[in-house]
Amino acid sequence: MKGKLGDMMQQVQKLQQQMEQNQKDLATKEVVGKAGGDIVSVTMNGQHQVKSIRIDHDMIDGDNEMMEDLLVAAFNDALNKVSELQQIDMGDLTQGMQLPPGFKMPF
Repeated sequence: MKGKLGDMMQQVQKLQQQMEQNQKDLATKEVVGKAGGDIVSVTMNGQHQVKSIRIDHDMIDGDNEMMEDLLVAAFNDALNKVSELQQIDMGDLTQGMQLPPGFKMPF
């Protein structure tokens, strides 16, 4: 029993180190959320920081309400893509680990 607990603690420590590295890696990855068929695009890194916003003003033609709606949609698209990226990275981390049923990550 003691050996299994020690092994599990080592796995948790290793996982924590890998999670810290993944957070650093996510900061360098970027996703692009789009709306309106590329009328609006939002570039965001894996830490939810907005890097740029691009708006094709010729397609908006002064319709501020439409531009606001497209911005919201593009931000939400980018946020969803970051969440997917994080889930993929987390899945890669926990793959092969023997975690108890119902164990949720991150802690």
